[in-house]
Formats: sequence, C-alpha cells, structure tokens
Amino acid sequence: QVQLVESGGGSMQAGGSLGLSCLASGRNIARYRMGWFRQGPGTERELVATITWNGTITYYADSVKGRFTIARDANRSTLYLRMDMLKPEDTAVYYCALDSTPWGPDEPLLVDGVGSWGPGTQVTVSS
Repeated sequence: QVQLVESGGGSMQAGGSLGLSCLASGRNIARYRMGWFRQGPGTERELVATITWNGTITYYADSVKGRFTIARDANRSTLYLRMDMLKPEDTAVYYCALDSTPWGPDEPLLVDGVGSWGPGTQVTVSS
C-alpha cells in the first residue's frame, strides 16, 4: 500500500517563493517515477513537473519552466517542488503522484500513468 502525503503550500504574493514536499511510503518507492500535478478551479489536472525513478532526468510544463524545480532525496522517497517567481495563474491544488509501474521510461509521467495520488495541497498566489 502506497501513501503520499504532501506538505507546504499556502498563500504567497506574486513574485514570491514556496516549497512543497511529498513523503512517500510503501513498496519500493525508489523504483518509481514521481511527479507534481495541479488542478485549478474549473480546469483539468495538469502536469507541473516529473522526475525519473533514478532522479537523473526532470521534465517541466512550459508554464513553469525556469521557475519551478523538482527533486527527490537520496533515498528517492521524498519529492520536492521549489516554486519561485510565483504568478497568480499558479494558483491550484498541487498533487504528488507516483507512477503505476516500476522502472518507468525516461519520459514525462502523464496523468494516465499515475498509480497513486496524494490528497493535494492548496497553493494560492495573489497579485
């Protein structure tokens, strides 16, 4: 049984920074791709950033490229998202995600490939 628990988030003014963490527990977490996704009001859940199971390759949505940084710790069981130069359009619920199968390819983890989701954490950016 996999459990993902996000922490961090909150409210920030535009231009500021926030950090998210996700503690993953359960089966062989280190073997799975992980990612951050977000869902704003009235929108579909979308990819923000993903990272390969070995932590060597990262992928970002064009909207956050150069502002957000994804990383996982040495044990590969904690996932991080550093968010800089925040914009009001970054306002959303942010979800931590784990791949459905181990040893995933060196490609972005997409919504359809996610096997486990965290409960989500709200990020609100005011102008």
